[in-house]
Amino acid sequence: MPPSAANATAYSLQFGANIDPNVADPEEAVARAQVAEDAGYDLALMQDHPYNPEHLDTWTVLGAIATSTNRIIVGSNVSPLPLRPPVMLAKAVASLQLLTHGRVILGLGAGGFPTHLAAFGAPTRSPGESVTALDEGIQLIRQLWSNNQAISFDGDVYQTRDAMFGPKPEPAVPIWIGGGKPRMLRLIGRVGDGILLSAPRVPLAALSGINATIDGAALAAGRDPSVVRRAYNVMGDIVDSGGEVAHAGGGGVYPVDAWIRDLTTYVPTGRIDTFIFWPNHDRHAQLRWFAAEVIPGVRAALAARAVA
Repeated sequence: MPPSAANATAYSLQFGANIDPNVADPEEAVARAQVAEDAGYDLALMQDHPYNPEHLDTWTVLGAIATSTNRIIVGSNVSPLPLRPPVMLAKAVASLQLLTHGRVILGLGAGGFPTHLAAFGAPTRSPGESVTALDEGIQLIRQLWSNNQAISFDGDVYQTRDAMFGPKPEPAVPIWIGGGKPRMLRLIGRVGDGILLSAPRVPLAALSGINATIDGAALAAGRDPSVVRRAYNVMGDIVDSGGEVAHAGGGGVYPVDAWIRDLTTYVPTGRIDTFIFWPNHDRHAQLRWFAAEVIPGVRAALAARAVA
């Protein structure tokens, strides 16, 4: 049976910070990740839009962050596979996993901006073809990571011939997949270690159906649905009082109690076990505030519910 709302996940609750790879202030990304680590966040995740001239290369910046932190997990949120050839992406991620002693997550997507992808030379694919390509890419990446032997892969989209690959990442790098449509959700249920969703694009009301599709695909593949992490990007700022009072995380300004109330609801009702906070302004201060009041408030509210 799929996990119940009362026993939403086999994982402990995690919190992450969004890090922007902005060209205008290259050192800020590293500084923000250090703030997040000092404040106690579990993750520092970074969007990956190579076609945006205002962004640095995500994996290069993640490497700089990794060498400037000691504990926090780093990763993409999410990398577009059409612009990241699987063999080379596998090499880069495995190398960073080795250098960080196991602090990497690979967030992957089929590519949500086809016009921008095409401008950078990516092939034009239908939605179904994009999911097939992502499925193959994940299979290939995992085969490359599995050992240091010659790997041959003969897919419809990707092929290798006796590829000698190394290093083997230890421990295995989790692959979280961004997407919310049925074909992508079924792929996540079959092979994903996690899903990355965003508010307000995916509201609370949609999570029940999303979870059901993932669970069904996982069970059909012989997997326990609870092994799939459910991560949620929440955007906005915190204020002492005033601001919006509903649907915290949708990009507005919300008081602390609204953040605590709504994130607490997402855990049992939407089975969310990972929140990534995207502050809009005064980001370092907002990250500290969120860590000081919202995170412990959510944990305390969930603990009180469990006892009740």
